[in-house]
Amino acid sequence: MPLSSAAFAPPLQAGAQQTLLGLGRAELADRLAALGEKPFRARQLWQWIYHHGVGDFAQMSSLPQAARALLAEHFHLARPTVSAHQISADGTQKWLLRLSDGNEIESVFIPEVDRGTLCISSQVGCTLSCRFCHTGTQRLVRNLSAAEIVGQVLNAKDALGDWPASRPDRSVTNVVLMGMGEPLYNYDNVARAVRVLLDDGGLKLSRRRVTLSTSGVVPLIRRAGEELGVSLAISLHATTDELRDRIMPINKKYPLAELLQACREYPGVHNARRITFEYVMLKGVNDGDEDARRLVELIADIPAKVNLIPFNPWPNAPYERSDNVTIERFAQIVRDAGYPSPVRTPRGEDILAACGQLKSASERPRRAAAPVAP
Repeated sequence: MPLSSAAFAPPLQAGAQQTLLGLGRAELADRLAALGEKPFRARQLWQWIYHHGVGDFAQMSSLPQAARALLAEHFHLARPTVSAHQISADGTQKWLLRLSDGNEIESVFIPEVDRGTLCISSQVGCTLSCRFCHTGTQRLVRNLSAAEIVGQVLNAKDALGDWPASRPDRSVTNVVLMGMGEPLYNYDNVARAVRVLLDDGGLKLSRRRVTLSTSGVVPLIRRAGEELGVSLAISLHATTDELRDRIMPINKKYPLAELLQACREYPGVHNARRITFEYVMLKGVNDGDEDARRLVELIADIPAKVNLIPFNPWPNAPYERSDNVTIERFAQIVRDAGYPSPVRTPRGEDILAACGQLKSASERPRRAAAPVAP
């Protein structure tokens, strides 16, 4: 069974203030109602948090002093703490973020001419162990809360001076859940966070500019389409079950036929709203002409595009990047079949911020050894 959102959840601290980040509008109103505040106060607070990016109740000038003091007594709006901030030679930025329990995650901002894409994490570590992914070498520590997922977006916007959220020249135009972890194994918290990102009264991202990436958790793909309606990206990376079993163990549970059928049935998919198939190019492993031809057969009748990703190396990685000639030949076979097939330009490699390179030093606590009987 997939891990529930409760599994590996962040620990609760007795007597600690609660965060208001990541709550839906109704939840936020309920928290304030419990303090005797009227419903309109929740609307004001939402605007301050997600439209203006204010993280200190004292700065919310439209709220009475007494209300600000009451909120500060019971709640907080703290983002994750920045442990390290790196800027690549190509302008890519990476943040190592420390959470309230001391665990760490990474998020990455990729500036481009026509957009600014923020890649965020959904788990500390990962349970999938994909062999080409640096994150996959780190064991799953725990799921992120909705507050911690949303907090990554707020952190980036703080750092980039990207407030208010409605500014026409805003830096963060796209958010992709392609960082550390498998989003669909933390579905409940991811869904809550995504709804906050989409809300018109706050961050106001459109559904087509939020992308949920999965390695193939088939039972939850349809649910994500029905409930969230965001763009879908599939980490495919192989065209046979034999190879995919080897490099992506999740395929043993959800093989290619099941995964691709779920893609065909994804709610709302059509030619103007394609599914993106991510395919990392591994030298001598999955980059042959026959692989390209199998790929177009596999995705037949699925409105799709194929992103080809040159493998991004990391220390002691077991693979090498395919050469440019091989990658372009592969791409042309896919294009000739009628599918857009852009080759992703590696970004942030010098700071290990490129696709598949994210990892933190967090480790899952080991249970104390049982005492030995005398």
